[in-house]
Amino acid sequence: MKLRRSILFAIALAIGHIACAQIQDTLKVEEHKVIDEVLASDSITPDKSKVVAIQEITKYGFKDLFKNYTYNPTIPYSQQVNPYAEGYMSEYLEAHTDYLKRLKKTATPYFNLIDDILSQYGLPHELKYLAVIESDLKSNALSIAGARGPWQFMPGTAREYGLRVGAEIDERTDYEKSTRAAAKYLLNLYKDLNDWLLVIAAYNGGTGRVQTAIRKSGSSDFWKLQYYLPQESRNHVKKFIATHFVMEDKKESDGSFYAKSNRVIDSLPDSLRATLDTVVISGRYSPQIIIAATGVDSALFCKINPRMDEVLASGDEYEMLLPAEKVSTFKNKQDEILNNSLNNLLNSVRESARPRYQREPRNDRPDTLLQSGQKEKKRPAAVRNQ
Repeated sequence: MKLRRSILFAIALAIGHIACAQIQDTLKVEEHKVIDEVLASDSITPDKSKVVAIQEITKYGFKDLFKNYTYNPTIPYSQQVNPYAEGYMSEYLEAHTDYLKRLKKTATPYFNLIDDILSQYGLPHELKYLAVIESDLKSNALSIAGARGPWQFMPGTAREYGLRVGAEIDERTDYEKSTRAAAKYLLNLYKDLNDWLLVIAAYNGGTGRVQTAIRKSGSSDFWKLQYYLPQESRNHVKKFIATHFVMEDKKESDGSFYAKSNRVIDSLPDSLRATLDTVVISGRYSPQIIIAATGVDSALFCKINPRMDEVLASGDEYEMLLPAEKVSTFKNKQDEILNNSLNNLLNSVRESARPRYQREPRNDRPDTLLQSGQKEKKRPAAVRNQ
């Protein structure tokens, strides 16, 4: 009788899991349908009912950045940001806080325009800071690779989202049109990745590389998969978080709260500190390789070693923190770890050198775009003046 009950319970549990999975799949199909309808629409402003639906779909998109899923300007930043993010952005803040504060003083008209368009698509206003790290909000910014405008669209991607690009006119430099295209592009990326930090990484390095990182790490949590991403994409997320901190900071602080040295042990709880030991290292060690070789928890490693990449890349020694029981494992495998780290770095450099975009027709080369004397669409003076 007991055996029969156990079997029936197991069957009921399995049926419940299957039903739950089917419901989730159905919801995902419906969510994708709403997003696809917005992306396919020729209307300048999406249908309001769909906007509400998108707000619901994306409301947990910053779950890995903020403890309560979204930023609340009435609460101190340190009380709501993910602890992993605090150390993660420290190095960038040390170098760029002053510049970001100067930019903040002149950014209001740009932010107002971008906020208005993002809200029309049901997207969080935090995404406007992506334009800061892409172009410093400059409408005519041009990269070596040929990306242009405040959102740094490549010609092929720009055309895919409805922008005209050619020798006579380049709508990537039109703030309103390019922001609408960016909103659609970001929404499309979210449909695939379901997380805004991953979207920001994909905006830099491509969806394929993010999906590869998800597959290799076995997680869609940015903090767990970050070292499977190219360093440039990791840095893109770091810049975004630091920029958000400075731009949203109402107290005009200097960022020193997060600008900590690589010795973070003094800021850790006593209970955690007691379990850690320090190993001084130099050379281009890869956190990803160390985590794999020692079996240390990846989230813990990222938290206690937030600046490892930057310090080692500068040629300095780094005081790496490890759980005490993992130190001997690291030392026994240290030469192997360094060798694998250098191979990993070499492969990453080769991967980064591969083109991320399709080759464009000759008339779309950067030197032929937006010729001098080209007439631009008039925009509000506050936005037009750089």
